[in-house]
Amino acid sequence: MNLRLLTTPVVFALAAAFAASDRPNIVLIVADDHGLDALGCYGNPVIKTPHLDALAADGTRFTSAFCTTASCSPSRSVILSGQHNHRNGMYGLQHDDHHFQSFDQVKSVPVRLATAGYRTARIGKFHVGPEAVFAFQTVLSGGAANDPATIGRSPVQMAEQTRGVIEAKDPRPFFLYFASDDPHRANAVLPDGKPTFDTWPKPNRFGNRSEGYPEITPVKYRPEDVRVPTFLPDTPACRSELAEYYQAVSRLDQGVGRLIAILKEAGKYESTLILYISDNGMAFPGAKTTLYEAGMRLPCLVRSPGRVHPGAVQDAMITWADLTPTLLDVAGVKAEAGAFDGRSFRAGLDGAALPGWDEIFASHTLHEITMYYPMRVVRTRRHKLIVNLAHELTFPSALDLLKSPTWISANESPEKILGRRPIGQFLHRPKFELYDLDRDPDEVKNLTDDPALQTLKAELLAKLQAFQTATKDPWVRKWSYE
Repeated sequence: MNLRLLTTPVVFALAAAFAASDRPNIVLIVADDHGLDALGCYGNPVIKTPHLDALAADGTRFTSAFCTTASCSPSRSVILSGQHNHRNGMYGLQHDDHHFQSFDQVKSVPVRLATAGYRTARIGKFHVGPEAVFAFQTVLSGGAANDPATIGRSPVQMAEQTRGVIEAKDPRPFFLYFASDDPHRANAVLPDGKPTFDTWPKPNRFGNRSEGYPEITPVKYRPEDVRVPTFLPDTPACRSELAEYYQAVSRLDQGVGRLIAILKEAGKYESTLILYISDNGMAFPGAKTTLYEAGMRLPCLVRSPGRVHPGAVQDAMITWADLTPTLLDVAGVKAEAGAFDGRSFRAGLDGAALPGWDEIFASHTLHEITMYYPMRVVRTRRHKLIVNLAHELTFPSALDLLKSPTWISANESPEKILGRRPIGQFLHRPKFELYDLDRDPDEVKNLTDDPALQTLKAELLAKLQAFQTATKDPWVRKWSYE
């Protein structure tokens, strides 16, 4: 082809296409409420997650990865924007009367990648807004929140619907956002058609159903076999719910397996960056909607093109605010200075050490519209400082957790203990919580008044306030007027 005979716009278009063909495809898989507790590759010998374990074996397993807020819409807004939710405006849930939306000027990763020549597509749960801010060129499913009939509960079907994007004869790379509803708690449907989370004394089904799902082989678990995390009560009700939760995770694992098989069949596996994460911790009290470890320390599996260290383990402390900068860095897309609250960890995708990645920050404000409980967190390798900015309030539990048999069984027990934390301590929190995670991984011994740790507390608090200022946190004003 003689490029000199072509018009300038055509030359530019061809050049862009040729350049795009050298850039990796990107597949971002986001589970819904999947904690670090329920994966074989993270040490659970009971649960069956062979496909996710294989992804870890062929890629890199991150051991210190954190969401920045343990709530669905706010967390997803951080994942897709690189900005903390208090900066991008998604303070709480997006759907129904909660109606939180990100600010119109936010530039999300799908929009940035599309501008740079990527094909962008999404399937499954969306749960962010406005759609113009988080726009994808192709929408394979609408992704209604907590819809029992959504395709997000049928991950093999989800994978099959992505074939058109993956197999397209198009020189441009693609960005696929694959967001399952599993293993989120499921709504039951009342006779009048209204949804409910109230299943007591039976366990929530976590999307499992007697008729099953297309091309899914149900993996069922016995309550007596599950591993009860130390922050949960070891009750029959909790074990029954964990068994259902495990089954939903195994269903999701089969969908991930089919998606990877499609990439391989299309000859796209080696040229695709694959990331598996969860939006927040498991949908059990003490995890989701809290900034305790079970709510924010999460799975992160990455398989990058050209990797040379399969099975690598990466201990850099990263957060979901770092995801957008990393994806854009991998794609060779520049962004304006100060656009993100995170930074790229591209250099560590194959397991290389990342010096200086030893502290993270988190910010939670609301879940449902009625659940105002702003918390800000700084966490180092050993210590965590939580500031409860409205500590006079009783901690408000999400409806799906409040109605859960796990919570009811703990709250009705004579001991009133949630794992190793008294329920009274869980509901009524002081302004400051300071924990030594080496000695107290369950975060039950508050050291905020320890005379020997006052210098450390002051240092962490100064870092936290500097973080609030740098990320344009409106709640930083509370330090001056309260």
